[in-house]
Amino acid sequence: MKIFGFIHALLLLSFVFVVRTDDPQGPPDGANRRSNVAPESNLRKQIAEDDSEENDKSSQETLNIYSPIKLVKAPDLSQEKDPQKVSEMLSDILEKHSKWIEKMEEEIKEIDNENPEDVNAAPRELTPEEIEAHNLYENAMYNLNRTNPNREEAYLMMERAAKMGNRRAQAQFAWFRFLGYPMSNIDLKFAYDTFKELADEGFPEAHMGLGLMYATGIGVNVSQAKALVHYTMAALGDNSWAQMALGYRYWAGVSVASSCEKALDFYRRVATKVAAEVTFSGGPATHRIRLLDEVENSGMSSGILDNDLIEYYQLLADKGDVQAQVGLGQLHYQGGRGIPLDHYKALQYFSQGAVAGNAIAMAYLGKIYLEGSENIKADNVTAFKYFKKAAELGNPVGQSGLGIMYLQGKGVPKDTAKALSYFTQAADQGWVDGHLQLGNMYFSGIGVKRDFKMAYKYFNLASQSGHVLAYYNLGQMHAIGLGMIRSCPAAVELFKNVAERGRWGEKLMLAHQDYRAKKPKSAFMQYILMAELGYEVAQSNVAFLLDKGDIGLFRDHTEELVRALQFWSRAAAQGYSAAQVKLGDYHYYGLGTGIDYETAAAYYRMASDQQHNAQAMFNLGYMHEQGLGMKKDWHLAKRCYDLAAETSNDAKVPVALALIKLQLLFKWESLKNSPLGIIFHLDENIASNWDLYLITVLTLILGFTIWLMRPPQQQPGGAPEQRQQQPQPQPQVEQERNARVPPEEEVQ
Repeated sequence: MKIFGFIHALLLLSFVFVVRTDDPQGPPDGANRRSNVAPESNLRKQIAEDDSEENDKSSQETLNIYSPIKLVKAPDLSQEKDPQKVSEMLSDILEKHSKWIEKMEEEIKEIDNENPEDVNAAPRELTPEEIEAHNLYENAMYNLNRTNPNREEAYLMMERAAKMGNRRAQAQFAWFRFLGYPMSNIDLKFAYDTFKELADEGFPEAHMGLGLMYATGIGVNVSQAKALVHYTMAALGDNSWAQMALGYRYWAGVSVASSCEKALDFYRRVATKVAAEVTFSGGPATHRIRLLDEVENSGMSSGILDNDLIEYYQLLADKGDVQAQVGLGQLHYQGGRGIPLDHYKALQYFSQGAVAGNAIAMAYLGKIYLEGSENIKADNVTAFKYFKKAAELGNPVGQSGLGIMYLQGKGVPKDTAKALSYFTQAADQGWVDGHLQLGNMYFSGIGVKRDFKMAYKYFNLASQSGHVLAYYNLGQMHAIGLGMIRSCPAAVELFKNVAERGRWGEKLMLAHQDYRAKKPKSAFMQYILMAELGYEVAQSNVAFLLDKGDIGLFRDHTEELVRALQFWSRAAAQGYSAAQVKLGDYHYYGLGTGIDYETAAAYYRMASDQQHNAQAMFNLGYMHEQGLGMKKDWHLAKRCYDLAAETSNDAKVPVALALIKLQLLFKWESLKNSPLGIIFHLDENIASNWDLYLITVLTLILGFTIWLMRPPQQQPGGAPEQRQQQPQPQPQVEQERNARVPPEEEVQ
């Protein structure tokens, strides 16, 4: 069956790709080519005869390569306006491919008949040690993929299985030693040797590991060509990470020519696998934290809940606060924000809220019992009971849950009319699942007339709430052009979003935990893996860690800055405004590159125009003020400063100081143009020593100030202390004296 699947994939490639005769692709050194004098198979001869009969000029449009398949230029059906002719062309192509499949099947049967012993050979029995190693590997993977994994125990089991010779365990253990997780014991040489040995045997995981090492230059010298080869080999082995890495490279044009169609192909493969694993709950939430934002905002932007706050909510929940009970239940049901996913705890909190009559708690209890989990058995009857109670209270989650049960016939007879009614009620209240399910019904024509435009409308509404299946369905519609004009870039964006919702996205949270636990090297290794897969958050975090210089994997900080510049560039290309500002800073100060004010100004302007970044606006104002990389213009500088203050309250104080400085420059310029401006046209020898004259003037001013603040001198004629010690006349004596001596007016 694998052979037939491989043949089918080759046929699809022959239908899609166009190969030019003036640019043949093949091994540059002639390796792996078949000799021209080798006898051709019957299949190849028959294909050559068919081609010569159909068109003698076909050699101009086809390229004969040494394989049973010939890649033929696909017709451009988009330029054909006659539907009948398009249908005939498609039928002709499919008929030819059907003939090729039949001929290949006959060829394979001939090969099987020539080697009957290989077909009938019984598989080799495993030894007890191999069985034990296999069981250890399976148990380790089960521990890793659980809702609450025991990673340390999985690490030890994987290590034992690897030492016992299990190849898949060896590949996984090499990844453990490369990433430094779950145990912080990075060993790049061990990882490289293991990857190299397993890659020679064709293990996709090993090819992915080698590709990552060559792409990043960690443990080996950088070689993007080797990285591309290993990524391609891993992708052919259906490795999702390699497919994402190639999809990102073809999308962003990293070391390859940009190709939207190739990026679409790789991202769609991964997105299809991710969408197939999406559960009713949506799976664990992945909180993406940018380390730069966390530092600049003192951790307020990370979204991680403080332990004291969680304990406070738990205290309220224990005292019977329904809102706290429902809130904690939702956090444990979805996970994220520093809270691990735990459906059993969610069940406890929702049960308390349901007893108090809360409709949201009842609805989520229905979701938990409908799907079940590791510790909770699925129960359709209980799920229907809670959904029914919540729906009667007008809760959209309960209405959507009832719709799903009637649509799929879980615990109740199938009834698409009731399902449509409940989904419509939920959608009218803006609930995401209601929008999604209505989109599915209109897309598939279940219970309603098929309508792609209505399906697009509801999928688009669901995508605004972030539902991964809505992104996937929209991606399929954009890729094919259902209900809209086909758009490859839009489809790639949507499929990329879906692919990044895979289970491996949890490594972003694990890396952040290592960073907060003062393990920067382990955090860096996990971030750089995710950065190669195209995660913008990981790219900016890799650049941030390299910028800090705490990694210790490279020669010096200069090399780290060069690498940081590369990852800032990738993050900036994906629209992260802070990365665009960082690129401007790197070119302004010459970090990892030469000083280039014009390029710095270009990046600042990009962040200012596209993302309205206040820091970029302020920097542009300063460059206009100083005339760096652009024309000196104080009016534009003031405009940029004002825009920065309007955009962010944090910029008001720096902008106020900058405007004061700008006003002083205006006054200074006015003074130079006044009659006193002759002072500024003195002899060059005097002007060149202006700092000495300034110091002299300041010294004179300081001396004069000290002279003014000197203490007062004593007056002659006796010590002031003696005068102060003379007794003062008593008030009564003074009165008697005044009584004996009349005033001057009375005497007269």
